[in-house]
Amino acid sequence: MPYVCGVAVLLLLPPVFSGSSYREMKVLSIFPCCRASSFLPPFIIFFMTLYVHKLESAQFTVVGPGHPVTAMVGEDTVLPCHVSPRMSAENMEVRWFRSEFTSFVHLYQHGKDEYGQQMPEYYGRTELSKAGIMDGNVALRIGNVRLSDEGQYHCFVQDGVFYEEAVLEVVIEASGSAPQISVEGYQDGGIRMVCQLAGWYPEPKVQWRDLRGQRLSSPSETKSRDERGLFEIKSSIIVMEQSNQNLSCSISSTRFNVEKEPSIFYISDFFFPRTSPWLVVWSVTVVISLVFISLTLYLFKLRGEHLNTISKLRTQLDLRRSLSDAANVTLDPATARPGLVLSEDRKSVRRAETQQDLLNAPERFDSDHSVQGCEEFTSGRHRWEVEVGDGGGWVVGVATESLRRKGLISPEGGIWAVGQNGGQFQALTDPVTTLTLSQAPSRIRVCLDCDQRQVTFIDAGAEATIFTFPSDSLSGKRIRPWLWVGQGTQLRLCP
Repeated sequence: MPYVCGVAVLLLLPPVFSGSSYREMKVLSIFPCCRASSFLPPFIIFFMTLYVHKLESAQFTVVGPGHPVTAMVGEDTVLPCHVSPRMSAENMEVRWFRSEFTSFVHLYQHGKDEYGQQMPEYYGRTELSKAGIMDGNVALRIGNVRLSDEGQYHCFVQDGVFYEEAVLEVVIEASGSAPQISVEGYQDGGIRMVCQLAGWYPEPKVQWRDLRGQRLSSPSETKSRDERGLFEIKSSIIVMEQSNQNLSCSISSTRFNVEKEPSIFYISDFFFPRTSPWLVVWSVTVVISLVFISLTLYLFKLRGEHLNTISKLRTQLDLRRSLSDAANVTLDPATARPGLVLSEDRKSVRRAETQQDLLNAPERFDSDHSVQGCEEFTSGRHRWEVEVGDGGGWVVGVATESLRRKGLISPEGGIWAVGQNGGQFQALTDPVTTLTLSQAPSRIRVCLDCDQRQVTFIDAGAEATIFTFPSDSLSGKRIRPWLWVGQGTQLRLCP
């Protein structure tokens, strides 16, 4: 029986990765000399031939650019990478990563893109080129480039147990605004000129020159970065009158040989201060004008404060007047609608639960839940208060003695009052005036001035005016108190 000895099988296993490094594990299996069966040598030879053929068919190299890839901030960039010789990479694994193999920039495997372990800063910004994948093109597009995208990238391609990679470098550039020259004022006997620029990366150089091309030194330069990390620079220079007054400011980036068009500024003699009689006269005139304007504004301010004080004093005087001439008002049962119930002292009124059987006298209200006071006022000042509580609707005011008492009544019929209905406050003008109050009053003070033909309503709790009917608005010679009672409300007269 024949023997087969020293048969070696070389197995290439997939790469094993740990952290940022990875290595190829090779396992060499040596079959010791053994007694072969009648079919073992052909099987081993077939297996080895098939496996070696597979390894040979899968061999390739991964090719990247031989120079750094330049990308502009805010734009899209493409990282070139392809398989050589040209072959389809459709069924291969394509992994773009930076320092960590498992935390990838983009992953393509099993014929589709995978995003499970993608670095968060690349979400929605990467795309593998599919148009040329049949020819081995595995270039990666990165959208909306950021400063953090700068650095090293690995283009890793694996087919079965065979893999290769290419490493490429990405450098970021941002070409910002052109320099702008401005005059910021006088300093040290000269004019302070400032050159400003923004949105640059990497940090550019700012250069001042005269029109002959000679460089000028800048005594001051401040640098900062915006929210995207791009550079903002402010460079200043002092220009004296006797020096060359034609300036240019330019910026350059030695890294990319980028240079913006220079900003040129011509400084006229007008900018330099000169002592002359006309300048003195002009300065004195300006100072006098400023003093006059300031004094005028101050006098207007004093006048406004004075008028405001007079208004406050007038309001206080009206309130004090309202506290005088208190009237002891009672309700007239002869005018009360049958649905109203008066107290024995005729000071309070509410709605009855059932309709009362009362004589329908000419002076009695028959439709509105209204009642008038017994007192008639023809001259002088008079005031009284009505507790309205926090219940339903109510109306408090005055009316002419000749007010129509049959059917529905209206403000134009001789009523001057304020009230609440459904949480809304109103003055019974024609048309009705809506009132905006900071709080709902619980006691209303009625101030009647017969001589001025005027009536004012005050929140007695807050001592704040609710509404005033203007002078000469009251008509009729005899004025009487008047109330309207809403459902669930009780009104009470106070001295």
